[in-house]
Amino acid sequence: MSQHIAPSRNTVFTTPGTLPGHLPAGVAATLLAAVGDVTFILSEDGMIIDVAVSQGDLANHGFADWVGEPWIDTMTIESRPKATEMVRDAAAAVPPRWRQVNHAAAGGDVPVRYMVMTLGDSGRVIAIGRDMRAAAAMQQRLLQTQQSLERDYIRLRQAETRYRLLFDMASEPVLIVDGQTRCIREANPAAHRLLDAREGSLIGNLASAVVASDQRDDLIAYLGAAEATDDLDPVVLRLSERRGEARFSARLFRQSRTPMLIVRIEPSVPISADHRFDTTLGDVVERMPDAFVLVDRELRVLTANAAFVELVQMPSADRVAGAWLGAWLGRPGIDLELIVSQMREHGSVRNVSTIMRGAAGAQEEIEVSGVIAAMDGKDCFGFTIRNVARRLREVQPETRDVPRSVDQLTELVGRISLKEIVRESTDMIERLCIEAALAYTSDNRASAAEILGVSRQSLYSKLHRYGLANPATGDS
Repeated sequence: MSQHIAPSRNTVFTTPGTLPGHLPAGVAATLLAAVGDVTFILSEDGMIIDVAVSQGDLANHGFADWVGEPWIDTMTIESRPKATEMVRDAAAAVPPRWRQVNHAAAGGDVPVRYMVMTLGDSGRVIAIGRDMRAAAAMQQRLLQTQQSLERDYIRLRQAETRYRLLFDMASEPVLIVDGQTRCIREANPAAHRLLDAREGSLIGNLASAVVASDQRDDLIAYLGAAEATDDLDPVVLRLSERRGEARFSARLFRQSRTPMLIVRIEPSVPISADHRFDTTLGDVVERMPDAFVLVDRELRVLTANAAFVELVQMPSADRVAGAWLGAWLGRPGIDLELIVSQMREHGSVRNVSTIMRGAAGAQEEIEVSGVIAAMDGKDCFGFTIRNVARRLREVQPETRDVPRSVDQLTELVGRISLKEIVRESTDMIERLCIEAALAYTSDNRASAAEILGVSRQSLYSKLHRYGLANPATGDS
């Protein structure tokens, strides 16, 4: 329900007996002079008849010297219409009101607030004025303060805009953590990408949730130490959800008397601009049926998919990380070294047949393809491994001619000496091994000699002996 507010109005003395009687002229003049800082007695046409100045500084501006001059001539051009209107209203008995004008005095404009009224039936007009310079100066200071605050506010908004732009565009993940609750107050887009989180979903969560569950206490302890000292070395912790390791560094600052921590996260593997596609690619590799493993230059496992973990018969990927690939792949001391040497020489290998030994003792026939790549300035090797045991079982074995069968060798008993039979069988086995080594190394005779444990010259001699040398190659 709206409340009606009556308009304000001026009141006058109304109690009989309390009104002053006819005042002596001296008392009236003193009273009028004391009411304002300056008082003018004007004629009907606005000429200054007399003036009383109670503010000494106004006398220094020449107010006392204006007797005999038109009142409006003492004012600035903008104020003269107001003065004319006040004198006219006073002659017409319009209730007086305070109005401000500016006098063009010596030393500059002087603002004065006047009330103009008639002096009985004499036809004269009195103008009572109050010096407004103090109020104007205060108003000017207030305006300057307001403008200064406005400029500070604009600078603050500009600084906040620059900070927000830098915070959002930074490629390095950054968290703003409340020092009291350890909750995330702000997180930039790079932090959301690193943790595969929806935009804004990290805000309000505990900072410890970004690391693996067994290292959350370590992060909380590190944040507590960061509040006590500024010279604190970074700490390396594992991110949650098997996202790898990252280096954490924190620095304390205060905001509205509240301790806050700015936490920088430097992942071991840099975040690319196409992180969403990298995440999709990682999901595809993890779910592909063929085994995949990434190893460093010392052949230590960096990461592997679920198919590789199953092939090597390990309980989890965490148990595989950091292990030596040679513990499972190839015949000890032979296959893996040859594969890596081929990759370093040619950059990649394709469909190399070897074996995979599981941790539980199982052994599978496999094909390995690999490629060499650089990561953080160092070489790493990626391998895809396909189990071909079933395919080999489905393929019929290839029939091949051998120098002599076992039956043929046994038939020689009694015809020739045992020494000759042994030499014949030794030659047959030696030839078969040489043919197998050449087939395994794709006719790479240097690698075949290394597999067989003989010198290259010895291998070439045996090739000529058994008629396996290719004249077109120029072997001698």
